[in-house]
Order: sequence, then structure tokens, then C-alpha cells
Amino acid sequence: MAAIDFDAFDALTFDTYGTLIDWESGILAALRPVLEQHGVEVADEELLERYARHEAELEAGPFLDYREVLGRALAAIGTDLGFEPAADEVAAFSASVGDWPPFADSADALARLHTRFRLAVITNCDDDLFALSEQRLGLRFDRVITAQQARTYKPSAANFELAFAALGVPRERILHVAQSLYHDHVTAKALGMTTVWVDRRAGRAGGGATPPADARPDLTVPDMRTLADLALRPS
Repeated sequence: MAAIDFDAFDALTFDTYGTLIDWESGILAALRPVLEQHGVEVADEELLERYARHEAELEAGPFLDYREVLGRALAAIGTDLGFEPAADEVAAFSASVGDWPPFADSADALARLHTRFRLAVITNCDDDLFALSEQRLGLRFDRVITAQQARTYKPSAANFELAFAALGVPRERILHVAQSLYHDHVTAKALGMTTVWVDRRAGRAGGGATPPADARPDLTVPDMRTLADLALRPS
């Protein structure tokens, strides 16, 4: 593993979905009943990649709340696969974020890291939906920056700039932690940040629910537990 001087940082900013919350399991659990209801069979990885493509296209257009993004992504998947989801299926999928489970190592690692660093999130989500995920993680973050507040979605730099202002910490003193190269690392590196890639998909082909991208994180770890161990290791 590449070395990072964790003493050089006062705050950690996190992506949530894919990094702290197992959004791929959550997305599949919410989509599977819809596809079964319409008699459609598709492999998990193909379904995730379809979702990734439609979500990214919707988030790159005129601003929509994340609930609307989810609903329209489901409708687009239906068009791809030859079915039209019912209104109640769209509503259920749009509200499913609160059911998406944390990774097993997230809560403990965050609690440990919070003993040393200020913690914030920069998340592509609505305020109320993220609040449900925050409850699942068992931690009150020092700052929460949502797409709903920024009125734009990562990889837009505006979301990061809003976080810099909210934290009041020089960006060189902020370490950004994320799973998505596409949503997070490309922009964070362009803004001069140091980044940690939590490579939750290590050993699995494809990008899953995240579009492909090329970036060079400063450190790669397999999970949050490993990050906490490294960050809190005595000098």
C-alpha cells in the first residue's frame, strides 16, 4: 500500500453509497421484485451496469431530486428490458435508499476515525434519504453535503466546493475517501485533494453500479476497517 501521512489531515470526506453503504446489494434487492413481477430475467452485473448508465445520464442533465433520478432510472431499465413499471413500483424503488444496508465494517470504522478527525459526507442523495442512511451508520457526521443542497451531482466540482466552504478546512488538509472513481476520484484529484479508494469491488469484473473512469488515488484499501487501522496506527 502507498503511504499517506495521516497527520497531514484534519478532516475526512466520504462518498456514502458504494463506500459506506452497500448500494449494489440495496439496488438489486429493490429491483429484483419488480423484474420478477414482469417476468424479466437479467444477470446482476448487467442490471447494475444498466442502472449506472441511466443514473449517470439523469444526474448529468437538469437537476432532479434523487427520488426522481431513481424513479426515472427504473423506468429506463424497464424500457431497455421491455416492460413498464407500475407507479407503486416506481415509488417503492425511489424510497428504497433507506433500506440499503451499511457494509459490515463501516459503522465501527467511522466511530474510530471520528476520535481523531472531523468527518463529512459529499453524497449524491436527497437530505431526507441520506438521514436514513446516517441512522444506519450510527454516527452524526460533522457536515453533510447532499446533491439536493448543491443542486447538482458529483462528479460536479460544485459539490466538493460546497463541502470545502462548510468545513472551513483548507482542501489540502482534507482527505477524500470514496469507492467511485467516476463520481469522486477524478474530480477530487483535479481539485488537488489527496484521495483514498475503498475498492469494494476488488476481484470483480466491470464497474457494477458505477460508470467506468480513470483516476489515480493516493491509497487503495479493500474496506473501511483497513483504512481506520492505517489512519489510527501509532506513528
